[in-house]
Amino acid sequence: MVVRTGPHTSTDDDESPNHKESIQILHKMEDGTGINVQALGASQPGMTNARERLQWVSTHVTAVPEDIMDSLSRIFGVYVPAIHGENPQRALGRLLQEIVAESGDIAPLDWVGRSSEFNSCLPADVASYAAPPRVPLSLSEDEIQIAVSSLQNIVAPGLALRLHARLENMSPARFAHRRLHLPCIVFPVTAVRRQRGPAQETPRMYDVKADELHDLLITSEQALIQFSRARPTRQTFLLVRPLDSRLLELPDFANDAESLGDWSEPESPLYHSHGGYPVKEEPADSESLSRALQLIVRLGQPFSAILLARQRSGVYKRIASDHDIIVQVKDMASVHTMMDIRTLEIFTTSARDHKYTQMPAKLVKMRSAVDTDPASLSKATTKDLLELRDVAKVHERVVFSRHVNIWLAAAEARP
Repeated sequence: MVVRTGPHTSTDDDESPNHKESIQILHKMEDGTGINVQALGASQPGMTNARERLQWVSTHVTAVPEDIMDSLSRIFGVYVPAIHGENPQRALGRLLQEIVAESGDIAPLDWVGRSSEFNSCLPADVASYAAPPRVPLSLSEDEIQIAVSSLQNIVAPGLALRLHARLENMSPARFAHRRLHLPCIVFPVTAVRRQRGPAQETPRMYDVKADELHDLLITSEQALIQFSRARPTRQTFLLVRPLDSRLLELPDFANDAESLGDWSEPESPLYHSHGGYPVKEEPADSESLSRALQLIVRLGQPFSAILLARQRSGVYKRIASDHDIIVQVKDMASVHTMMDIRTLEIFTTSARDHKYTQMPAKLVKMRSAVDTDPASLSKATTKDLLELRDVAKVHERVVFSRHVNIWLAAAEARP
């Protein structure tokens, strides 16, 4: 090994001791990596611009899968120990999980391609980040002011403030035992219909409808259940807008605050009818109203949605798409359509999960009882305990697994 003891000097008469101060070197790095000069010169290990950083390595090819993990760990400044021989999807999933956990940033959910076995909301391969990150439509200050003015006599102040408060108080996205807990605005899907084409053709194209959204087209390798109001299905499908903290980081406009001072109520000074129920309006300052209306304006712009299907176990699975799912609300002023705000649990349904979802009621009851009384397993048969052990492995419930193994050993030791 040769260790350089003096300052670094490069070829082509470039004597800069710092690569980031050499335009010549930066341009060569840009040619080799595809990363623009500005990003190369300003980059430091960290979580900022997470989606752009993922795009940087999306075309990176290595002989050893662990090298991709090493590159990503260094770029994001996180330590995720490599496990030799680990499934690449699981390794990538562990790292993306850590990025979301540490930053609360949902950028790793912005991808197209195949879902990971680790979690269906994450991609199977880093190549799924090859497309540039989608940049939301940016409105000028004048455009926002015009839109805010148009909403003043349409949207009830109390409803607007309540929406802002609910979004502001939502916890960020987080992972727990490979399960993603995702705060989002929910739009139930009312119809899915496949467009005409050869039965075996992939990707498949589907017309999708949701009451409060413009109709859209989704392409996917997965076969979806076709249904409508006339021919309903028992499975629930949702289009969701993941909540991003940047939605609330809105600029303040002094003119908005002044113009809202003499806001007139759309119906009565005390109550606004919503869904047939009176809602009492609380007095609020102009700045708060301005921020709430600016939020509504942004929520009314096109956004990137995720399609979810509810599984029998109650968790949701992401339906992967071959293209971004871009949707938009039909009426920005219908604030109540944006009030279905939940935190959904998203996982991956594998063959073992399917076995769990169809588990007999007796085993479901036993699994629930263990949380409060581990000794309840003393009466279980060896067959039941073996099935419960499989459930513990699927859901990575360490304590539950320990209890099952203790009683399984005792059951096997019985004469």
